[in-house]
Amino acid sequence: MSRVQLALRVADLESSIAFYSKLFGAEPAKRRPGYANFAIAEPPLKLVLIEGEAGEPTRMDHLGVEVADTAQVDAAARRLAEAGLATFEEKDTSCCYALQDKVWVHGPGAEPWEVYVVKADAGSLAKETGSACCTPQR
Repeated sequence: MSRVQLALRVADLESSIAFYSKLFGAEPAKRRPGYANFAIAEPPLKLVLIEGEAGEPTRMDHLGVEVADTAQVDAAARRLAEAGLATFEEKDTSCCYALQDKVWVHGPGAEPWEVYVVKADAGSLAKETGSACCTPQR
């Protein structure tokens, strides 16, 4: 199964969790310090909330497509490169409290997109280790 991911950088994580819980009628699938995500079944959506600076307005951080396995990430990387898009690959990166493989591209408005697979989900993994999705974009 694939689903679209929308990652928002929010100033007030708790208020955002409360709002999106009501909007989608679901509680977060994962909560960690400064981070929460919702795995919405209908419509198929992964909503990620990343705590930003206090007082900043909510903004789109990045977009993504979650896929089932690394083979799909690799196929997307090949397809995107063959289409002439600049790609950046990350393998076995610890990001958002999970071990992931991913490939990044940027849309015409410089919006970052990732195609990724979660290989292992663990609370002991760090949120930020330099992965493009965990590095605040200013």
